[in-house]
Amino acid sequence: MKSSKLIMGCLATLGMTAGMASAQAEVDRDAIAERLKPVGQVCLQDEDCGTASAAEAAPADANGGGIDGGDIYNRVCMACHETGAAGAPVRGDADAWSARVDQGFDTLLDHSINGFNAMPARGGNPNLSDEEVEAATAYLVEPVMDVPELGGGADEAPAEEAAADEAASDDAAADETVAEAADDAAAADEPAQASIDGEAIYNQACMACHMTGAAGAPIKGDADAWGPRVEQGMETLYDHSINGFNAMPAKGGNMSLSDDEVKAAVDFMVEAVQ
Repeated sequence: MKSSKLIMGCLATLGMTAGMASAQAEVDRDAIAERLKPVGQVCLQDEDCGTASAAEAAPADANGGGIDGGDIYNRVCMACHETGAAGAPVRGDADAWSARVDQGFDTLLDHSINGFNAMPARGGNPNLSDEEVEAATAYLVEPVMDVPELGGGADEAPAEEAAADEAASDDAAADETVAEAADDAAAADEPAQASIDGEAIYNQACMACHMTGAAGAPIKGDADAWGPRVEQGMETLYDHSINGFNAMPAKGGNMSLSDDEVKAAVDFMVEAVQ
């Protein structure tokens, strides 16, 4: 009888021990699984993964960027811009910022990146990127000015200069085109006789009278004789030479000359007294 009770007691003890061991093993398996669990999972578009998308879950800062300018300000800029140390304008103090705001955000950002007066470059932390300094600067001045969309910052100036250079180049090209057009127009308006050798025509048809004064012809180079005639204007002189006037025959007596050849000869004679 005692032996039966002893055996049953041992069996009960073994059962409890086995149960405890099994429970402990289950706990150990759960702990191991938790440690080995992947840090993330792939979720394809349109699949219901039971979680929000990364784009929905990731908070954007107030200026539309992914950098927390407030956090950078608290770590790097706050020491001076919350206390006014070294003359730094306190965040939110409109009076202290008014003159600075008038300079524009690009100038303020340039000062933040490169340093200005007592403020060291990048607030004294050279490890900050331009984008991080831009985000912190935007957070700093938000209470006192409208901050432009971030992402350009100090790099906008070269882009604007490039645009200005391109515009200047376009203007120069336009000016050159206008100049060429003007030259073409001037060439079109240039008297046709300009390309004709007026001296040769004069020697062939005019010299006999205009070198001797025969029949009252004004001698080439005689300013007094040509003065009253020149005052009538070149068109009148051309007309007299082409159609004849007083004793002078039309085209100097050589009807084979073109009107432009006669005009070239007149130009040659008049040049001598101008």
